[in-house]
Amino acid sequence: MFVLDRFLKSLIRTGTLSITYADGTTGCYGAGEPHVALRIHDKATQWRLVFHPELAVGEAFMDGRITVESGGDVFDMLAVFMRNLGWSSEQGPLGAITAKLRWLLRRLQQYNPAGTSRQNVAHHYDLKDELFDLFLDQDRQYSCAYFPDLDTELDEAQAQKKRHIAAKLLLKPGVKVLDIGSGWGGLGLYISQVSRADVTGITLSQEQHRVSNQRAQGAGIADRVRFEMRDYRQESRRYDRVVSVGMFEHVGVNHYDAYFRKVAELLTDDGVALIHSIGRSDGPGATNPWIRKYIFPGGYSPALSEVLPAIERAGLVVTDVEILRLHYAETLKHWRQRFNQNRDRIRALYDERFCRMWDFYLAASEGAFRWGGHMVFQVQVAKAVETVPMTRDYIGEAERRLPLDLAPTRRQEAAE
Repeated sequence: MFVLDRFLKSLIRTGTLSITYADGTTGCYGAGEPHVALRIHDKATQWRLVFHPELAVGEAFMDGRITVESGGDVFDMLAVFMRNLGWSSEQGPLGAITAKLRWLLRRLQQYNPAGTSRQNVAHHYDLKDELFDLFLDQDRQYSCAYFPDLDTELDEAQAQKKRHIAAKLLLKPGVKVLDIGSGWGGLGLYISQVSRADVTGITLSQEQHRVSNQRAQGAGIADRVRFEMRDYRQESRRYDRVVSVGMFEHVGVNHYDAYFRKVAELLTDDGVALIHSIGRSDGPGATNPWIRKYIFPGGYSPALSEVLPAIERAGLVVTDVEILRLHYAETLKHWRQRFNQNRDRIRALYDERFCRMWDFYLAASEGAFRWGGHMVFQVQVAKAVETVPMTRDYIGEAERRLPLDLAPTRRQEAAE
């Protein structure tokens, strides 16, 4: 396969990639470790890899048309590619053309009115309930954990994340908190447990709505923590605090101005908001086509250069920005390990193709945070410049004061 062979010879410089092609011939690219060997099982896949590699690699792996024969697994395969590509989105002989086309189409692909947003959420978050228990932590936190060090276990790192966010919210008893994209309720429950705040969580996932309200009832705090099925654009009450974790990636670049205008409208005059989101360090771009098609339709991880102007136009003051660089890579490593430890049970829920799809998703996502320019940002905003203390000392002081986790885990509640 001449074109693919030429491309790989020019690309692979770090590590070694060996490929057995559909006709039985082999090619070896790069030098040194790691050394990963692949087999491409049909000629059609070879052509797809030339013209649309970002979509074709994932689809071929899902369907078993590409297999890893030695040197590791799908993560090791992707690591060789991503270490050599770095932050570049221009892959394959037609990379510059396809990257430009994705850029031109990105606003259409990220057009997320309320109805579309609900469908996109259901595509991912309304999968079978048991699936998420088989790879997430016990509190079912499906966002970047916070690792004080690499020896921290996933459950503790997720508890550290909740405490870190709570510390930035300057919580006090009785404050009204809105959690936009409240997941399975763990953060909202924790916030109320440690501060006696009144918490409203909103979600578009029917399954998350059901589970989170069950958790509030089971914890005996449903009088001050409730979860509602509602789009953020439909919210009208005012809150002292607004928090959003892992939801902003689903807003879409077309809607950033509307999103932050809504945050400003919902905040009281002395209110504080914290937005926790995946971002990109390499500037504005477009969502990987495989991720968009199979995992997060309508999703996009923004550059801060796209987010901060929308905050400014909404009349909000940026009071703190923190970048979490490798924390999500470590989170995804734990998720993928747990996923594969429970692979037989997940296969029984779905099938092998689903397992291969999610293995690819988790491996590619980890690689994006290690080598592809992705990161997580936490942006704190307020309406008034004097709302937040002069220095960041209050964050560490609050973390030392707040307990690591008081809310019962979802699995504990199920056992009871």
